[in-house]
Amino acid sequence: MTTFIAQLSDSHITTGPLGAGPAAGLQLALARVLGLDPRPDCVVITGDLTDHGRPDEYTALREIIGDFPLPLHLMTGNHDCRRPMLEVFGGEAHYAVEYPGFTLVALDSLVEGSPAGRLGAAQLSWLDQVLRRRPDVPALLGLHHPPMPVGIPFLDGMRLLDGAALREVVAAHPHVARVMAGHVHRPVTASFAGTVLTVAPSLWRQTGLLLNSEAPPGYLAEPTGFLLHMIDGDDCVTHTVQVSHAAALLGAY
Repeated sequence: MTTFIAQLSDSHITTGPLGAGPAAGLQLALARVLGLDPRPDCVVITGDLTDHGRPDEYTALREIIGDFPLPLHLMTGNHDCRRPMLEVFGGEAHYAVEYPGFTLVALDSLVEGSPAGRLGAAQLSWLDQVLRRRPDVPALLGLHHPPMPVGIPFLDGMRLLDGAALREVVAAHPHVARVMAGHVHRPVTASFAGTVLTVAPSLWRQTGLLLNSEAPPGYLAEPTGFLLHMIDGDDCVTHTVQVSHAAALLGAY
C-alpha cells in the first residue's frame, strides 16, 4: 500500500493589513495539495502556524482552513502559543495518529518566549513508548525545530536544544522513515539518527542562504512550496512541490 503525506510549514498567519500575504500563501498551498493525484492521506503543518500566537490569528487560521477535506495535523512553532491554539482547535500539543500504513507523531518543541526549541524528558519518553507500539509500520515524526545544525549559524543557534536526546530515541527505532521539521524557511535534507531529516520551505517567505556569518540571514521572495512524502513498503521518497511559481491544477474546498 502506497501512502502520501504532505508536509507544509511556517504559514505565519496574522490579521490586519499584513495578513493578506500569509493567508493567500496557505490557501494556495492547500489548494495545490487538493490538486495532487492521488491526494495525500493527510497534511501536516510543522509549526509557526501564526506570526504572534494571538487568539485572533488562530481564528483566522481556522477560517482559512475552512472545510478542507483531508486530515490536517497542526504542530507548534516558536511563533505560536499553546493555549489559544488549543482553545481554537482542541486536542493536545503533542499526539500520535495511527493510520493503516503509517504512524504520524506530532511533537511539541515550543518553549514560549524563546526562539529555540526543546522537547523535554517526559515528551521524549512518551515518544519512545509510541514508537514501540507499531515497530513494523513506518513512523513519521513532525516538529518545528530542526534537531541538528543545518549550516546557517543564526538559525542553528535556535534549533532544538535537546536534539541529541531525540537522536538517541530515533536511533533506537529503525522504522522511523522521516523526521519532519520547519523553522528554517528553506528546503533542507540531512541524515539524522539513521533516517532522514526533511525541513520544509515556508508558505510565506524564504530565508537567505547565509552560511558564513552569524548575522540574521534576512528574507527573500523566493518560490513557496511543500514536501510530499511517499511511503511504499520499506521505501520513503520525498518530492518538493512548487506552489507560488507553478502553473498547476488547484483544488477547491
